[in-house]
Amino acid sequence: MFAQRLPRAVLWDLDGTLIDSEHYWMKSELMLAAKYNAPWSAADGESLVGMSLYDSTKIMKEKFGSELEPHEIIELLTDSVTEQLRSAIPWRPGAQELLRLLRANGVKTALVTMSMRRMAEQVVAAIDFDAFDVIVAGDDVEHGKPHPEAYLLAAALLGEKPGDCIAIEDSLTGLTSAEAAGTRAIAVPNVQHIPSKPGRIVWDTLEGASMRKLRKAFKTK
Repeated sequence: MFAQRLPRAVLWDLDGTLIDSEHYWMKSELMLAAKYNAPWSAADGESLVGMSLYDSTKIMKEKFGSELEPHEIIELLTDSVTEQLRSAIPWRPGAQELLRLLRANGVKTALVTMSMRRMAEQVVAAIDFDAFDVIVAGDDVEHGKPHPEAYLLAAALLGEKPGDCIAIEDSLTGLTSAEAAGTRAIAVPNVQHIPSKPGRIVWDTLEGASMRKLRKAFKTK
């Protein structure tokens, strides 16, 4: 009876949740803005957190007055971020430990990110154990977060119902996507404030997260 309250799968966001990479993206955006002598602030960068790269680069193209198409901006930004990740991958506290715990307890896992698949695979390859059953990346879906498509696809690939899954997110955009998909979503805020609302679960950190804590979160659904 107690074991039945475990989620069938845990679906992980990447940037800001598994790894603390938002500052890499913001640095890359500032570098591109400088190329066009365009204004770009920390607030501009924060406003794009969790958003589909296809949507965010449309905003950047318009603000920069760039001749580049959104897909070209995506490739430039991804190149810049992956280069920074080659130097150091800043893991969020407790993330790898929780992943190990999930795997040890037979809970399925998926990485659900709006970053490109090549970047997601780079990060997964740096983990020294078999951390994820599937990856759903930004170039795998037509509609990016906050649309629920990515989380619906991840659950389907795992052979599970969204309602039997927990999603872990750091941004409001990602959290909205996970909630719309019907998962039990847990917010672990990073650079964005996550507003509270009835039934929403917010954890300060993944450090010390246990199966008991996950069961409790899933039970409240």
